[in-house]
Amino acid sequence: MPTSSSTAPDHSRSWASFLLLIRSSPSPIPVHAHLLKLGLLPHPHLRNALLHSYAQLGLLHQARRLFDELSRWALPDSNSLLSAYFKWGHLREARALFHAMPRRNVVTWTATLTGYARTGDLESARRCFDAMPHRTVVSWNAMLSGYSQNGFEDEALRLFHDMVDAGFRPNETTWVLVISSCAARGDPSLADSLATLLHRARGIDFNCFLKTALLDMYAKCGRLAAARRIFDDLGPRKNTVTWNAMISAYMRSGDLASARELFDRMLNKDVVSWNSMIAGYAQNGQSAFAVRLFKDMLTLTGEHPKPDEFTMASVFSACGHLGTLEIGNWAVAFLGKNQIRLGTSGYNSLIFMYSKCGSIKDAQRIFQEMERKDAVSYNTLISGLAAHGRGREALELMSKMKEEGINPDHATYVGILTACSHGGLLQEGRRLFETIEAPSNDHYGCMVDLLGRAGEVEEANRLIQTMPMKPHAGVYGSLLNACRIYRRTNLAEMAAYGLFEIEPNNSGNYVLLSNIYAQAGRWEDVDRVRRMMRKRGVMKATGWSWVEHGGEVHKFIAGDRSHERCSEIYHLLANLRRRMERSGYVADGSCVLRDVVEEDREEMVGVHSEKLAVCFALIVSEAGEAIRVMKNMRVCWDCHTAIKAISKLEGREIIVRDNNRFHHFVEGQCSCKDYW
Repeated sequence: MPTSSSTAPDHSRSWASFLLLIRSSPSPIPVHAHLLKLGLLPHPHLRNALLHSYAQLGLLHQARRLFDELSRWALPDSNSLLSAYFKWGHLREARALFHAMPRRNVVTWTATLTGYARTGDLESARRCFDAMPHRTVVSWNAMLSGYSQNGFEDEALRLFHDMVDAGFRPNETTWVLVISSCAARGDPSLADSLATLLHRARGIDFNCFLKTALLDMYAKCGRLAAARRIFDDLGPRKNTVTWNAMISAYMRSGDLASARELFDRMLNKDVVSWNSMIAGYAQNGQSAFAVRLFKDMLTLTGEHPKPDEFTMASVFSACGHLGTLEIGNWAVAFLGKNQIRLGTSGYNSLIFMYSKCGSIKDAQRIFQEMERKDAVSYNTLISGLAAHGRGREALELMSKMKEEGINPDHATYVGILTACSHGGLLQEGRRLFETIEAPSNDHYGCMVDLLGRAGEVEEANRLIQTMPMKPHAGVYGSLLNACRIYRRTNLAEMAAYGLFEIEPNNSGNYVLLSNIYAQAGRWEDVDRVRRMMRKRGVMKATGWSWVEHGGEVHKFIAGDRSHERCSEIYHLLANLRRRMERSGYVADGSCVLRDVVEEDREEMVGVHSEKLAVCFALIVSEAGEAIRVMKNMRVCWDCHTAIKAISKLEGREIIVRDNNRFHHFVEGQCSCKDYW
């Protein structure tokens, strides 16, 4: 007859299977019920696995109830619940549990330290670290990680030295963290010192993660050749992170060709790979390539990887630099269709795009719709309003910024002083300038521009003479432009020669001085500037204008006859010129060299790139529709006069963005009031 023990179920044999079931089940609730029925919940391993499963899914109420009913403050259960509270942001409950625990071990302390660090509460994390009765390398790494990931690189490096001094041997994780902190610092000598220490360390496995961290450190510290050696040495062990780090390194250094070569060789591109390239193109002045690559991303990758907020922010920035509103609006529609959520940074890029594309109302609308705004949000819109000559609105926005408790910074004052300048708000600008504790060169440049615009050229010059630092090009450039407007030739020479010393290869400065001499009829001085340019090997930069139409950018240079609609453009231009001349317009050829006869000079200024672009835009747009033209240089005086006339003749708003500001031409008037 069998004994009672032989008929009782042998649950011990099924504990392992129950553990597997708990860990693999999508929901712990049915398993919980089954274990309760079998009377197995008191088993510590099963109970802890069940509690951990609840915690991982965020079912903290159920986890706490299980803990209160059965755990009796068992350390593994307490630590699991503590980690869960921190993971899901229940800081008050985590703190209360920690203080209520009758016993704590190194896991308890490290979980608490890590939890505080992940929430950015580094003061509490450090207090916890300092209070630990016993530390391990994991504890040191947790504190290092908190400092490194929250941007406290100096503290991380000091803690690393403390760790070594305390007799702890850094492991691979330690080195990755401290190397990442050094990378964020961008200090080449520190990078070399750390690399030397690392190679002297014993027992370190130079795995792919550690080598990738080294590569990234070298790249961010300007040691590109060393970074490439590590990349090549990794051979087939390279992972996606390694490829991305090297691509980003080349992009940061401006070596776009090498970055693209690696990107094209890369087999498994993730969203970071695409983002590195798109952002790199945008940040290196190749916005057209950024937009093109974004389109490739959508057509070549299918569903994966999908663009994220960072992708879209880079695309918006690129569209802003290009001034391509159509493509920008298409990107916004894509954003909505694919339900990509933007954070503050993404919305800031959208404000930038609309501001730079000449649609300041849309920029203001996006700003108003934002739930959370930071200093960059305000600064971006203030700069946009400044570029559009809307000084009063910029001042109101700065007041609102202060009311919201956001302190104006360097960029805020550059934007607001520019707004005062473009809006003709002399007294307001003076008052604001006086409130800046330590004005920078940029602030002085804005103030010189403001005074110059108001005709206070001598005061602008006196301000330069009293500057506590050597003026940079922006300061002298503002004075030179004021001299152009108010025909102060002698003072213009002083400003120009200051520029020649700072920017000897900038052709725009020579051309501007030459034009000032031409306005004054000082043709010998015009020739002298031309000879100076030839002697120094300075070539006049090519001016070009562009218009977006049908998702493409149409570029024009002076006298351009390469466009497929060339005959229509020149026919319209000739017709407009006849109509303008009947209304009193006379071409201003003063910017053209004196050794060209007057009749030819008029013809040359008549085919400047902005005029061709305006004509093309008139042809391809609907009647009455506002048109947008972008130019890479300052609009010349004659084109400015002509476009004012065209806006009246055609009954159109013509929006022109040059390298200085936006010009809104309406009914024969310009928003810049003829000062730019």
